[in-house]
Amino acid sequence: MLDCHAEELQSEEKEKLAHPVVGGLILFARNYHDKKQLAALIQDIRRYAKRPILIGVDHEGGRVQRFRDGFTALPAMGDIMRQSEHQDESEKYAKACGLALAYELKTLDIDFSFAPVLDVNGVSQVIGDRAFADNADDVIRLATALIQGLKSANMPAIGKHFPGHGSVAPDSHIALPVDEREYNEIRQTDMVVFERLIERNLLDGVMPAHVIYSQVCDKPAGFSPYWLQQILRENLGFQKAIFSDDLSMHGASVAGGYLERAEAALDAGCDMVLACNNPKGAEQILDGLVARVSSQLPKDIQKSERVLSLYGRTLKLGIRQDYDDAIHLINRLNER
Repeated sequence: MLDCHAEELQSEEKEKLAHPVVGGLILFARNYHDKKQLAALIQDIRRYAKRPILIGVDHEGGRVQRFRDGFTALPAMGDIMRQSEHQDESEKYAKACGLALAYELKTLDIDFSFAPVLDVNGVSQVIGDRAFADNADDVIRLATALIQGLKSANMPAIGKHFPGHGSVAPDSHIALPVDEREYNEIRQTDMVVFERLIERNLLDGVMPAHVIYSQVCDKPAGFSPYWLQQILRENLGFQKAIFSDDLSMHGASVAGGYLERAEAALDAGCDMVLACNNPKGAEQILDGLVARVSSQLPKDIQKSERVLSLYGRTLKLGIRQDYDDAIHLINRLNER
């Protein structure tokens, strides 16, 4: 999954979209001017890819909302419970946020947002109010409601950052966090969120953290066969798509150069890797993965099937009134 530089595709980006190992593109704030421009950009992305391609975005709400003018201002997920008078109200707000973001993105032919954040808010610098709450029970409860909103508009739910990023202070965009807790504590405090939502078949995808859990494995979760294949696939029974976090983040540098990072993530169990904000690094990955695809065809076909299951889920008809009601709720929350 690549990115693009501006509000229109550049000539080299058009060529990259047609590359045989490209399966997705993630959008950023720099790609947005207004809805008309964004619709044209998305149409071009799909045209130059010449085959089904996933289009995603980080559109969580709060400080992580890539498109703003012309879109509903979604609250930070951590504000939902703080601004609610009781549990039922907080769940209605969370579901409204899920429906609104899904409706507005689906209307523009965007397949999904990398949401919800399933981390428990502990000491993390980068998570903070992106998390629903500081305890697993409330995160599970509110994430379930938000996912119900997403699915009411037929949008997949991509949970992040497995098994939990909230209990380490450093930001994995600029550092390599190390969580020194024992496995049982990680599971009971953080991973239980993923476990419960997987049991309920609510997650269509998972994104692992660029965090080393040193008492469990010496590799970051996103590069760890133990975390992805043993824990996530075997123990938790998750059989849907796994996306790496961005390979340009500092937390990914432990795996080597860009091609080594991509290969390590795929070998660990990721189905699709994100290579953003570094065009030269992305080119190294594209050039290096061509031979891999031909040599590991059966395994890579299975990976492709998992990610392509997220493609082309059209917006459900007859939900405009539900969307309008959701906007009313969100506006009421934002006014508090």
